[in-house]
Amino acid sequence: MPRSLLRRTRITALVAAVAIVALPAGLFAWGELGHRITGEVAARRLPAAMPAFFRAATKQLAYLNPEPDRWRDRVERTADSALDGGFSQDHFIDMEMVTPAVLAAALKAPQRYAYIDTLAAAKAKAFQVGFLPFRITELSQRLRLEFRLWRAAPDSVRPFIEGRIINDAGILGHYIADGSNPAHTTIHFNGWSGANPNGYATDRRFHGRTESEYVDTHIKLADVLARVDTNAQVIRDFRAATIAYLTRSNAEVERMYQLDKAHAFDGQTTAPENKEFIVARLAAGAQMLRDVWWSAWVTSAP
Repeated sequence: MPRSLLRRTRITALVAAVAIVALPAGLFAWGELGHRITGEVAARRLPAAMPAFFRAATKQLAYLNPEPDRWRDRVERTADSALDGGFSQDHFIDMEMVTPAVLAAALKAPQRYAYIDTLAAAKAKAFQVGFLPFRITELSQRLRLEFRLWRAAPDSVRPFIEGRIINDAGILGHYIADGSNPAHTTIHFNGWSGANPNGYATDRRFHGRTESEYVDTHIKLADVLARVDTNAQVIRDFRAATIAYLTRSNAEVERMYQLDKAHAFDGQTTAPENKEFIVARLAAGAQMLRDVWWSAWVTSAP
């Protein structure tokens, strides 16, 4: 990396433990730290019956959780970027962009292309609404398939499949972590949008202040680890569970803005209710991720 570019990057980025330069905090969901915490807590709270190779990959799964945000590197984020321009919509779903009836119908679509058609029929643009529930469901199903292949594979092949499993499980973790942040489920993703009778924050730093600046200065791994037990649940229907999970997160949007109005989320905030809220959301993401990983393994059995 040219020295001048490295100097500019250091101004706005976090440096990962492995010396990889991360993106500016405002582009992250939960920032580098929040994502890593979510991945590590999920991995450390897996049942002992999870395959040993998976439980041994805790640090790798934590590292991979922010990975899809690293793909949004400024150097590649040009006007004609096929990478970020084609996949940035996987990180969110703006649930208020369409009516509840239209959203419910669209989410029943069997896959993302039928979802696009359903929204288009209602004069809505899927790229504005977002693809987050489909991205989570797609990767959950892929992970279950890979576990099924691993079960049947000879010992000589299993290490190759294990690499695939860990990588996809880590990437899946990113999108589940995104979903635990209410700002990734709403049109109010970076400051309140539209009518604002309650006077909520409208600054375009809201997203970064909440998920990066606040998390970096107030949240530790132990805070979230203490909130997640090892009683993993088996999810039989990934789609239904994902939609329910995102709906619960969306229900917390106004609460997040109410807390910010009382005590702004930033590096100096000391209000305990702000920390309780953020820890609870990170714990919700870690628990959902742990349950999806465990369910992909359990339901892959013949």
